[in-house]
Amino acid sequence: MRSRILNPHRTSVLRGSALVLVSLGVAYLLSGFPNNRATPLLIIPAIVAIIGTADTFRCIRNVRWDLFHVGVLLCLYMDLLAVCLILFLLLYPYMLWLTGEH
Repeated sequence: MRSRILNPHRTSVLRGSALVLVSLGVAYLLSGFPNNRATPLLIIPAIVAIIGTADTFRCIRNVRWDLFHVGVLLCLYMDLLAVCLILFLLLYPYMLWLTGEH
């Protein structure tokens, strides 16, 4: 029997948030942050983070507002911030006009 967290047919806030946070950590390690280097491998954590955000979005209920709904919205804001940070780590080394290097 599968647990609820590992079953993709059921909604789980923990699974979506874990996917996003693990992909953020992997993206941070791949980019070598203080000395950002251009690596197209950061596309993989970006896609995984977007999938995790979509998985968290599936947990929103339309019935009524309660604390669970507010918690899911806070997790979605955290996921959005992490996806933006991963995309920044992906695109920043390619923006030479922004860094001032020629």
